Amino acid sequence: MISHQQIKYVLSAAKYRNFKKAADACYVSPSTLSNGIVQLEKILNIQVFERDNKKVLITKKGEQILEKLRAIKLQYDDLEKISNTLNGQGTNEISVGIIPTIGPYLLPIVLPQLSKNYPDISLNIIEGKSDEIIDKVREGEIDMAIIALPYDIKGLLSFKFWSENFFWVTHKENLNENSGKITQNEIKKANLMLLEEGHCLKEHALAACNIKQETKYEVKASNLSTLVELVAGKMGSTLVPHIALNPLIKSRKKLIALALDEPGPHREIAIIMRPAYPNIKNVEILKEEFAKSLTKSINI
Repeated sequence: MISHQQIKYVLSAAKYRNFKKAADACYVSPSTLSNGIVQLEKILNIQVFERDNKKVLITKKGEQILEKLRAIKLQYDDLEKISNTLNGQGTNEISVGIIPTIGPYLLPIVLPQLSKNYPDISLNIIEGKSDEIIDKVREGEIDMAIIALPYDIKGLLSFKFWSENFFWVTHKENLNENSGKITQNEIKKANLMLLEEGHCLKEHALAACNIKQETKYEVKASNLSTLVELVAGKMGSTLVPHIALNPLIKSRKKLIALALDEPGPHREIAIIMRPAYPNIKNVEILKEEFAKSLTKSINI
């Protein structure tokens, strides 16, 4: 019979494509991991991996086996959580992935109130780009994730708790007139600086302004703080979501933010999770607390 541990070994080897790294991730020796995988392959009578001294390759039959093993592991892990909860042994530790264009601005607002109202809930926060943390949710490495929509989350559930628009941020010296709003046509003529590829905020910003993805920009950055510093240095302008506006420009008196005069909301923030996630109550708690804290702290 295939054991849960053997499944973990195989999936770890498939993830790292290296037995040493896979063994370290499972806190076992490479020989223990390798023997466990060999035993699983013998039980199935299928070779999952091709091995040589430099790399680990997955066979065609192995790809099909891995797909099934991932599903089995998810069901096993969720069953274990349900069992612990029913037996009163479950914990309120929740692993949450969050993207960098939300985390630094959302967490300082919501965590103090969450800690006050639900002191028994402990969040283990993992930051990463949308595709990275969504994969972790799908593979069961984390319980849920907080991302910005629209985004492809096929197979997962979403619980929206915040909607917001973008603001155009520029240096005051670059602004001739201040109407309080700016249109997409005016932005297209400006020196717009955006985040580098891989950040969903870039796609949301371009969509809000109806700007084609193929448009080239001379300046790209890995985070919003860097973009705002560049704006302060009169290198151009950028687009900032409402949740990040106050933390980023409040102390910078020479910067000005104009509302984007285009139909919104320009993005929505949501908790995503697997359909079989057993502690749906935790999701409902987080959704409610996040929405209340944001509504209280941010002027809409």
